[in-house]
Amino acid sequence: MDQLHSLGHVTHRRMFGAYGLYRKEIFFGIVFEGRLYFKTDEKTRREYVECGMEPFRPNPRQTLKTYYEVPVDVLEDDRTLVQWAETAVRCQDAGARSKPGRKRER
Repeated sequence: MDQLHSLGHVTHRRMFGAYGLYRKEIFFGIVFEGRLYFKTDEKTRREYVECGMEPFRPNPRQTLKTYYEVPVDVLEDDRTLVQWAETAVRCQDAGARSKPGRKRER
């Protein structure tokens, strides 16, 4: 959370043995078993995969293919981490806006 302070108004909520990360009301990340996962889309997912990162698997039978683990080198650089977090927020916000009947608070 400290590393994401410059992203602005980031909160976390406990959820199913993990923590969800929110910027305002936009859910963009997951912290689970000491690992950080960010929301991806078809365009941004490639960078995670090229870094050898895997999707979020809370258990052997479930995989969330739109949330990928953040690489260690990104975690170690606050500026890069915030950039990746901003991208995750945009991915989630764009996806929510494209669904009928869904509204996002600005």
